[in-house]
Amino acid sequence: MSEELQGNYRTRTDICLRCPRGCEVQTMLGPDDEILNMSGNKCKLGVDYVKQEIQDPRRVLPTSLKVKNGNRPMVPVWTPEPMPKGLLLELAKDTRKIEVEAPVHVGDVLIEDWRGKGIRLVASGEVTRVE
Repeated sequence: MSEELQGNYRTRTDICLRCPRGCEVQTMLGPDDEILNMSGNKCKLGVDYVKQEIQDPRRVLPTSLKVKNGNRPMVPVWTPEPMPKGLLLELAKDTRKIEVEAPVHVGDVLIEDWRGKGIRLVASGEVTRVE
């Protein structure tokens, strides 16, 4: 994403990730970030993508958690639903302090509701238990 200021307006360029085309979408925004004009998208997916990026950008976080009594010290996890972009660093910091008990299987929900925000962390790797 790149941005340019033009008086009270700003223009931003986003590359849409909703389909393989990767359209370069130019958007002109007013003083209160209202969308005044949009061009470059080849389909409605580009419009929806850029609106989401402007109003409520979200990302999936892939990271790792420590594992106790496992054949591996860490297990890969991810947030299966995109989460607010502004919370990524906070969750990443918290994951450094979280330790789960082996065994862990792909698909196990290891954190059900992080800080009451409805964000789940799901295992994407296997760790077997060792004594």
